[in-house]
Amino acid sequence: MIRACGVALALAAAVATGVVDAQTRRTEPATAQPRTAANPVAKTSASNRAAAAKKSVRTSTAKSTVKKQRRSVVRRPLRPSEGQIAGLHRVADPLELRSSVAYVVDQDTDEILFEKNPEAILPIASITKLMTALVTVEAGLPLDEQLVVTRSDRTIDRVRSRLVPGVKMTRGQALQLALMSSENHAAQMLGRTYPGGVSSFVEAMNAKAQLLGMHDSRFADPTGLSAQNRSSPSDLVRLVKAAYEHDVIRDYSVDTELALSVGKRVVRYGSTNRLISNPDWDIGLQKTGFISAAGRCMVISAVVDGQRVVMVLLDSVGKYSRIGDAQRIRDWLVARAATQSKPTIPVLAADVAPQL
Repeated sequence: MIRACGVALALAAAVATGVVDAQTRRTEPATAQPRTAANPVAKTSASNRAAAAKKSVRTSTAKSTVKKQRRSVVRRPLRPSEGQIAGLHRVADPLELRSSVAYVVDQDTDEILFEKNPEAILPIASITKLMTALVTVEAGLPLDEQLVVTRSDRTIDRVRSRLVPGVKMTRGQALQLALMSSENHAAQMLGRTYPGGVSSFVEAMNAKAQLLGMHDSRFADPTGLSAQNRSSPSDLVRLVKAAYEHDVIRDYSVDTELALSVGKRVVRYGSTNRLISNPDWDIGLQKTGFISAAGRCMVISAVVDGQRVVMVLLDSVGKYSRIGDAQRIRDWLVARAATQSKPTIPVLAADVAPQL
């Protein structure tokens, strides 16, 4: 009986010890086990951690690749331009331009110097903003008036704007951003703050087009994001010449930088036209544009070899092709002027061989 009691006491002690050990294991943090041959559990744990780390790296890399692919997909044109659909790119020209439409005119005499598909009427993208600027300036609205960006100024485009609701600027700064940096939200704000709002502003744009004789043109919004903003090369020459009459439009279009306070930050804007900083070019007014339906577009008023010309380039293929086309046209104009101005050598009597 004594032995039975002893055994019972021993069993009770063992059970109590096990309970205490179990509670200790639940409450105390686990300590790292040494990586030895006698401890296979530690090896397995280390192997699992290494595998998890590799998986994390692969997952991160995959996510990064997906993000890059998404960004590249967003930036790619969603559809061919109207010029491509119409086959305008297949029309040959002596300068081998990559633009569907090219039109070069002497700004002072209206003499046509070069033309390719001059009858085409195509979307003009942000060249629309020249008419936006013209209506704003001729309305006499104060350029020093303080404006505030609202949600209604936000537009859907491929470039994320830093002009978030609440940002303040003057009307003049908005005009400069629209012309120099092609800022869509700034252009939309110019339309919204016009008397009567955006709808009245668009009506004024179309009325001004008719006054200028731009009978092939139609405007649908202040930004140019709509493919319904359309014009012909000759109409755009009229627009450039009208805008050129205003110093503020000329100056803002060829500016290269604007620092704007956006909240606690200072955001610096630049020009969308890299020719502005090219010392070989003397540009008095310019505007670029791009949407998928229009392709790459550009209009320029520049002095080339003493001659002031207007260049219109529409539906150019490739990011920099409109720049290359403008350079080819400029080189051609320089060579043409050199040929035309070459003095004629008079034939002297002594140089003429006697006739027998």
